[in-house]
Order: sequence, then C-alpha cells, then structure tokens
Amino acid sequence: QVQLVESGGGAVQAGGSLSLSCAASGRTFITYAMGWFRQAPGKEREFVAAISWGGGDSTTYADSVKGRFTISRDNAKNTVYLQMNSLKPEDTAVYYCAADRYGSGAIRNYDYEYWGQGTQVTVSS
Repeated sequence: QVQLVESGGGAVQAGGSLSLSCAASGRTFITYAMGWFRQAPGKEREFVAAISWGGGDSTTYADSVKGRFTISRDNAKNTVYLQMNSLKPEDTAVYYCAADRYGSGAIRNYDYEYWGQGTQVTVSS
C-alpha cells in the first residue's frame, strides 16, 4: 500500500511558475513509476508527465506541457516533483500524482494503482 500526498499548488499569474511535490509513504518508492495527471472542471483527467521507476532515467510529457514542465524524483526523500514554468490559464486544474509498480512511465490513468488527493493550480490571465 502506498499513500501519496501532493503539495505546492496555488494561484499564480500567467507566465509564472509553481513547483508541485508528491510525498509517498513506505519503503518501496523506488519501485514505482510516478505520474502527474490533471483534471479541469468539466473535463476528463489527462496525463501530464511521468517518470520511470528506479533512477528515473525515462520521462514522458504531454505535448501541451513539453518544454515548460519538468518531472523529477528524489528516491531518498520518497518524493516526486513537477516544476511548472511559463504557466498558462489552460493549465488550471487539480493536479494528481499517481504510482505504478515497476512501470515505465505510462500515460494512461488506469495503469496506475495509487493516487493522491490532488492539489489545485489556478493560473490567471
């Protein structure tokens, strides 16, 4: 069982930056690929970024965030991060982190076994 807790959300103006964190419980964090997803009001949850298990050698990004967002992990701290730069109003959503045991960084939400409760990101124009 893995518990995930996101933090770092908030309100920012367009062009600004935010850094999200997701802390995981347990001693097996390194065995989980981690993903970030988001859900805007009235829309389906969508993939944002993912990082492979282990050293995180492989990362994947949605086209909409490529070049602006960076996913990383610190296995010593059981934490995955999402650095978000050049934010746009369309990035406004609740952001969720998710864990997939021995995954390679899938983009489909049903590949992930554990989910956090989400953190709100609001970008104003």
